[in-house]
Formats: sequence, C-alpha cells, structure tokens
Amino acid sequence: MFMAMEIKVVRKILEENDNAALAIRRKLRSRNQCMVNFMSSPGSGKTLLLEKLIPLLLESGLRVGVIEGDISTARDAMRLQHLGIPIAQINTEFFGGDCHLAAPVVMTALQALEEHPLDIVLLENVGNLVCPAEFDTGSDLNVTLLSVTEGEDKPLKYPLMFRSADLALISKTDLIEATEADVPLIRRNMRQINGELKILEVSAKKGVGLNELKAQIVELHRKTTV
Repeated sequence: MFMAMEIKVVRKILEENDNAALAIRRKLRSRNQCMVNFMSSPGSGKTLLLEKLIPLLLESGLRVGVIEGDISTARDAMRLQHLGIPIAQINTEFFGGDCHLAAPVVMTALQALEEHPLDIVLLENVGNLVCPAEFDTGSDLNVTLLSVTEGEDKPLKYPLMFRSADLALISKTDLIEATEADVPLIRRNMRQINGELKILEVSAKKGVGLNELKAQIVELHRKTTV
C-alpha cells in the first residue's frame, strides 16, 4: 500500500519536472538560445572547465550566461565573476538541500537571466553522480565529467549518469601518469553502458580538448537555433 503510494508520488514529481523541462526548451527556442548541462561528482573539475571554456565561446562570438547550482555557498559563481558574464545562483539548501537541479528551479534561474541577451546558457549542476541524471533540466546537451582520479569503475557503478549523457568528458588528463589511470578502460566501461556516447579527453589545466568541446557547443547552437 505504501509502496504504491510512493511510486505514484515519484511519478507525479517526474511528470511535473518533464513538463517544466519542455517549457524550458520552448522558452530557449523562442529566444534563440540553447543550454548545456554539466554533471559530475564533486571535484571532477566542472568549474575550472567552465572558467577555461567560456573565454573560447566568447571569442567565437557567442554570448554566454551561467547557472550555478550547489547545495550551499556561491564559491563557484565567484570563481567565474572575473569573466564578466551574467550568472544566476541556485542554492538548494533553502528547499531541502536537493542534490540535483530540477527543471522548475532552472526555469526560475533562466528568468533571472532574461534581461541579458544570450546565445548559450551553461548549467553547472550540483555535484553528484546519481540524482542529476534523474531529472531533465530542459537542456539541449547533457555533459558528464569523470576525472581520472575517480576510478575506472564509476560508469559501471553509476550507469544512469552515463546513459543520460550525450557527451562524456574524461577530465584532469594531466594527472593520468600520477594516478596510473587506465583511460582505455574508462572508455570501455562508458561504452558498455552507453554505446552511442561521445567521449572526449580534456585537461582544463593544460587546455587539452577545450577547442574540440567549444566546437561541439558552437555547432549545437547553430543546429538548435536555425
């Protein structure tokens, strides 16, 4: 009895989230914008990646805004302030400390960015390899980061995150030698979960792979705003 009620409540929450995600996509299209959702565990290098990627996107002529999601603090947003771009902060501690960003709160953040003419919105989700994969944010591209410091087995242990991703970034590749990471094994494990997954090796610290990532986002904007 309680199980049936719990399933019904979960289904309702996900349906409401999916409806909000659809509304976000319609809103983005009406403004000739697209959104990229970056997901990963804490410490995989999302913020540094954005800090190095955003100037490349700006050089390409794209106007960039950011939504920063975290349970508490605005530390990541503060790291990006020097780039001079609009940033909307979401702290989930004020509504239960959720370990993910759901579409309704993303919609609120997008409304906070409306006064700025933007082409691309980059969404840095709450650091977690489980919950963010369960909720559609309305993004046009889901990117999952897995750093070489986290272990080759993470795609097998957290499969939904890699099934829901369109692109996987193997990050912090400058630490491969120090960690003795088996990058080919990481790739095989990712592909075992998602055979269609695109995989890119990056090092934000060294600038490796960032131009390729920029090119994919530029192409995404071209395709979604025709």
